[in-house]
Amino acid sequence: MTRDPTVLLTGVVLAGGRAERMGGHDKGLLPLAGAPLVARAIRRLRPQVVDVLISANRNLESYRQFGCRVIQDGQGEQFRGPLAGILAALRAAETPYVLTAPCDSPLLPPDYGRRMWETLERERAGLAVAFFDGSWQPVFALVPVALREDLAAGLMEGKGQVGRWLRRHRPALVEFSDGSALFRNINTPEDLARLELDWPVVGIPSQVGGFDGGGL
Repeated sequence: MTRDPTVLLTGVVLAGGRAERMGGHDKGLLPLAGAPLVARAIRRLRPQVVDVLISANRNLESYRQFGCRVIQDGQGEQFRGPLAGILAALRAAETPYVLTAPCDSPLLPPDYGRRMWETLERERAGLAVAFFDGSWQPVFALVPVALREDLAAGLMEGKGQVGRWLRRHRPALVEFSDGSALFRNINTPEDLARLELDWPVVGIPSQVGGFDGGGL
């Protein structure tokens, strides 16, 4: 087993959705405690990978300001779903694996990448998916770049449902029951408002990995 999986992983922050429950506002650019959601997601993910990509379909120049390569999953604002964003990352990555996270998860665990990798290796699975609160979370996945053509074929055939495609590849379910609150995401303005109120507590510096959830 590789002792430091960081060198094998490219992180991708998925920011290509319509955000319909947010009134169509580009979710990754919405502020949380003075910093955009995407910036907070990047800060949590960056120490765990060798490179970070942002998958987006609009406001590309705004996303480029965060110092990451910005990739599109299609031409213009097509919003083809998270699998298309993952495919774009698999094609752009220069590492053997891509580690995914949505842009609205500003409390990503500092050991997220390591735990995903260790479970994948231990179970010799095709890929890995996070599991918490009694269900698996398909947008939190560790996917080998070698599956990019299989994923491209699935999308061409209209098989764009993320959970269905992941199940085809013997996913290892990575248990995060000890830290499911850290995967708290934002789907509505009310979710964002609640997290803003909670931020002085939940955004405090982490003791694992030496980075925190605030101050960008």
